[in-house]
Amino acid sequence: MPSTVESYLKPEVIRQISRLDLRAQFIVKGFLQGLHASPLQGFSVEFSEHRRYAPGDDPKDIDWLAFAKTDRYYVKKFEAETNITGYLAMDLSASMGYRYRQELSKFEYATCLAAALCYLMVHQNDPVGLVTFGERIVDSLAPKSKRAQIGNILSLLARLEPTDKTNVANSLNQLAAMLKHSSLVMVFSDLLEDPEPLLASLRRLRHGGHDVIVFHILDQAEVEFPFEGLVELEDPETNERLEVDADGYRADYLEEINSFRDMLGRECVKSKIDYVPLDTSMPFDHALMEYLLNRRDWG
Repeated sequence: MPSTVESYLKPEVIRQISRLDLRAQFIVKGFLQGLHASPLQGFSVEFSEHRRYAPGDDPKDIDWLAFAKTDRYYVKKFEAETNITGYLAMDLSASMGYRYRQELSKFEYATCLAAALCYLMVHQNDPVGLVTFGERIVDSLAPKSKRAQIGNILSLLARLEPTDKTNVANSLNQLAAMLKHSSLVMVFSDLLEDPEPLLASLRRLRHGGHDVIVFHILDQAEVEFPFEGLVELEDPETNERLEVDADGYRADYLEEINSFRDMLGRECVKSKIDYVPLDTSMPFDHALMEYLLNRRDWG
């Protein structure tokens, strides 16, 4: 069993736990213990009335104590914090099942993260629902804030398999048409598709009055390209194969994938969409911290 705060958050430790509910509990426990042991001690109380500084805010309202502890600018919030309705939007595409030398596939990493966020939201009395999609929406659970919702969502997540072809843009457009009230949409995907319709669908959600956070999840090998010599690459959705000289291809590949992530990040910032690039070697606290910090702005 995990013995330190950090180990609760490592994918290689989480992999040893078979049940998704226990994985989620360990991740959340490690995250909250880490907050307690860090300079952010007392975060949930001390910063509950803060939000991030934004252009247009009066600099006189900056809380310099908060800055000293977090190295980020915060201003005091005086309005009452409200609950927010969340949707976990999970990509079921076959490419999400990819795993190379890592303990968790992209899909397993995404489901662990989604399960942990489900726990966090319900424990904050925030209603949370689940949408799964391939080329279109497959499953949908309406948001609820009761504790039983954790079991409902985790039960469905645990049964899912990443086997579909994907059309993230079409699925998110369907979701935008479904939503009747302002919500927080959390997207878990490798986003391996044409970026233009993808970005258009994210903007449609944003323009519909919804807050959006994109967890862009890649395998570590997709980020670092550790291959050598002649390798055969296969598209899991089309089964197309391509043999390449990895050493000669590496520089071009890394430039392409880094440009792709940078472009997505820039475009999301322009549309006030939160973009969180992740890979499957990363501890879960990075993504959870991004959610918790940004929730101060959404509340």
